[in-house]
Amino acid sequence: MTLKDRVAIITGSSRGIGRDIALALAREGCHIVVTGKTTEPHPKLPGTIYTVAEEVEALGVKALPLQLDVRDVDSLEAMAQKTRETFGRIDILINNAGALWWEPLLKTPAKRFDLMMDVNARGAFYACHAVLPTMIEGGWGHIINMSPPIDLDHVPHRIGYMISKYGMTLLTHGLAEEMRPHNIGVNSLWPVTLIESLATENWGLGDKSIWRKASIMSDSVLEIVRNEPLLRTGKALLDEPLLREAGVTDFEQYNCVPGATPPELNAMWEKTVQP
Repeated sequence: MTLKDRVAIITGSSRGIGRDIALALAREGCHIVVTGKTTEPHPKLPGTIYTVAEEVEALGVKALPLQLDVRDVDSLEAMAQKTRETFGRIDILINNAGALWWEPLLKTPAKRFDLMMDVNARGAFYACHAVLPTMIEGGWGHIINMSPPIDLDHVPHRIGYMISKYGMTLLTHGLAEEMRPHNIGVNSLWPVTLIESLATENWGLGDKSIWRKASIMSDSVLEIVRNEPLLRTGKALLDEPLLREAGVTDFEQYNCVPGATPPELNAMWEKTVQP
């Protein structure tokens, strides 16, 4: 349990990748702040912050379920304050909550653009703002933004989405330098392939044969936060190269369908273009 008694906040952790990360960190001894908007069971949305908190505590650590809308700065500040009051520290922040709209500019209503900016770029920015004073006081911290390395080839046909996601990546690069004197590492993390989630299902992005499990993302998170904060700070990392560097050779374990060969996300970008 290499992270015993550390405290991690994961935004958007009531289901999917966020839930998987929460459970992976809990197995390593982390106490978990489970956040999300879902507090009551929903027929189309599996899991609530309370069901995930129960799963976390079943692993022998403490959980703090908090209803959170990352668009609300006051809610983010209250999250950080409640975490500090409960645990006395904040060690890890995973900015996982996200909004997606893969459409060209002319098919992007203002409400969709604003939602992506508010949840992705602005939400991550002010989540960092909320937790950093406590991390600085502790002299140790990891922040991971779920955003890709900057590649301009991916911008056409999803301009709004990439503005918001590359905003998170710019946050990574800039904040890493600002926080270097305080021993706080900041990274971006992104998958090489599509990951099984409500987003891939709802957008009809293939099927299980071309998806990997969320566990490849949670294992990648563990590889980052188990190490000293400044080891990789400032880098926008991809899951598979990161794990290969760490010595992982069996990627079959992450396939949703045994024996399948999920294509790289780079190839899928082009297939999902809507002219």
